[in-house]
Amino acid sequence: MIEPRNMKFYGQRDIDTIPQLQKLTEEERFATKVVSHVFPFRTNNYVVEELIDWDKAPFDPMYQLTFMQKDMLSEEHFNLLADAIKRNKPQQDIKQLANDIRFELNPHPAGQLTANVPLMDDEEIVPGVQHKYKETCLVFPSSGQTCHSYCTFCFRWAQFVGLNDLKFATDESNRFQDYLKQNKQITDVLFTGGDPMVMSLKKLETYLEPLLQPEFEHIQNIRIGTKSISYWPFKYVTDPEADGVLRLFEKIVNSGKHLAIMGHFNHWVEISTDVSKEAIRRIRSTGAQIRTQSPLIKNINDDSKVWSKMWNEQVKLGAIPYYMFIERDTGPKDYFAVPLERAYNIFRDAYSNVSGLARSVRGPSMSATPGKVRVDGITSVYGEKVFALNFLQARNPEWVRRPFFAKYDPNAIWLDDLKPAFGEEKFFFTDELNQMLEEKEVPAKIVRETKYGHMTA
Repeated sequence: MIEPRNMKFYGQRDIDTIPQLQKLTEEERFATKVVSHVFPFRTNNYVVEELIDWDKAPFDPMYQLTFMQKDMLSEEHFNLLADAIKRNKPQQDIKQLANDIRFELNPHPAGQLTANVPLMDDEEIVPGVQHKYKETCLVFPSSGQTCHSYCTFCFRWAQFVGLNDLKFATDESNRFQDYLKQNKQITDVLFTGGDPMVMSLKKLETYLEPLLQPEFEHIQNIRIGTKSISYWPFKYVTDPEADGVLRLFEKIVNSGKHLAIMGHFNHWVEISTDVSKEAIRRIRSTGAQIRTQSPLIKNINDDSKVWSKMWNEQVKLGAIPYYMFIERDTGPKDYFAVPLERAYNIFRDAYSNVSGLARSVRGPSMSATPGKVRVDGITSVYGEKVFALNFLQARNPEWVRRPFFAKYDPNAIWLDDLKPAFGEEKFFFTDELNQMLEEKEVPAKIVRETKYGHMTA
């Protein structure tokens, strides 16, 4: 019998009062405070009490996943901020310093503020929507722009730091619905955030139920990206609205649409508790499907045994392994990033130690400006050592599954670091991508350059 639990959030102001943190040194707690001025910090009582092994902190993977570490900032940035805090400088000065640091950390990678933002009638931005791939549209509900707990590696950290210039969210005008009606090529809508599952049942119904109407017949698949099964599985088990949420899922499935819960699981520990297993069971009982994904993250899951165990457990519970991603080039990437060569080897080793049912997973994949680029392998062609790459998804569907090669670089951690192999000056997609980005005239207050070898987009 799983007992109900009331959620209790912990934020920056609670760092000195969380009982379990007293096991750490004062210096370690201070470092967490410093870094949490730049990156968003939030956790809850379930994560603290059930998922973290405090005897292993600060090296426990679930601790690393939810509590800030000193080395997430450069030494220069950390010392500047720590000095300001120790000197009791005005909060406004500390906030401005933190904002200056944030803007140096590529807060919106892969063209999110420029190349992915759609227009209505070629002139009006659609708030809270990204449309990068022809068939799939991302929707950022305004009521879902927070999480039950924040992941330290999260590439969407800029959503949560109080800077409107860095935030994606829908307005309350349902303009995203108008956009979907006009674009019949869209078959998949992915609700993301933040975490849409922080929303109340009423808010979820407001966003999801309209898509069941005849004018949205072209929408075949509804996806919900969520960490809730890991961070607050009570949402589906004992919370007051748990049964209502499951009935909503059943309604979507019974309407003839496919409902996919895109579960974010970074470590097998997250599916080891009784309540998380029950949440998965109850979600699947509605006819919804759970697909699982995670980036490969140094200090958290950079071990093939962690991945093979996690995939095997997911299959056992009826969830479908879907993606292993490469940590994105944003925020504390230097702390979390794994070189592409090592990422490929970890994926291959884990993949070779699971049955065919878990080999639905794809990766390691980079969600970069041109699309999702998978590292297929490291090989030699005519005596030249190269990375073999291909697109799993792309801005131009014609690029998908077209092999291409990059010079071997043992230090490369992202597509930007790679250069074309065999003496080529640019990758096959470079010119067309540049043209796409030039034609995408979307007003934005932040424009970042993206580089691919000899190309600047």
